[in-house]
Amino acid sequence: MDFIPGIDGPSEGVPRVLACFSNNLLLREPLKLVDGGESQRTFVYIKDAIEAVSLMIDNPGRANGHIFNVGNPNNDVIVRQLAEMMTEVYAKVSGKPPLEAPIVDVSSKEFYGEGYDDNDKRIPDKTIINKQLGWNPKTSLLDLLESTLSYQRRTYTEAIKQAIAKPTASQEANLTWGCGLVHKVSNSKKR
Repeated sequence: MDFIPGIDGPSEGVPRVLACFSNNLLLREPLKLVDGGESQRTFVYIKDAIEAVSLMIDNPGRANGHIFNVGNPNNDVIVRQLAEMMTEVYAKVSGKPPLEAPIVDVSSKEFYGEGYDDNDKRIPDKTIINKQLGWNPKTSLLDLLESTLSYQRRTYTEAIKQAIAKPTASQEANLTWGCGLVHKVSNSKKR
């Protein structure tokens, strides 16, 4: 996860898709799919990533001089499928039914502003890290989402309630847009 806008700090740029979708779920707002949500992404659980980094540190003779992709190609998903999975998982961990219209489509121009460009497919090749360090990620996407959304619900629900109930001027500016209309608040940089 990277950040929850307006709660973890200033809302400069747009958080990545997991944080963005989590933010919308916590705020009970529809998840915004950019250009139909057809981009393909993979996700690695933080504990798996920490294990990979620990192996690099503990094995400098096998790690030095190499560039490693730390990711989980088994957790490959289309962003639209991710939104559907996250909606279902959040309903399970929160005990709240999904919104009637839990997903909306937006254009990349509307979401990010003019000139945004992205790769449609990001899948890491972990051949080198597996060969050099014997590392393989262990956590499935479903387990990753259940753990992450449970944590976020426990960690951020109260902070979001407080921010919405009594916002300062800067918090109000950060929370009024939800995730994805950041360009109306700040065009200064993308994340």
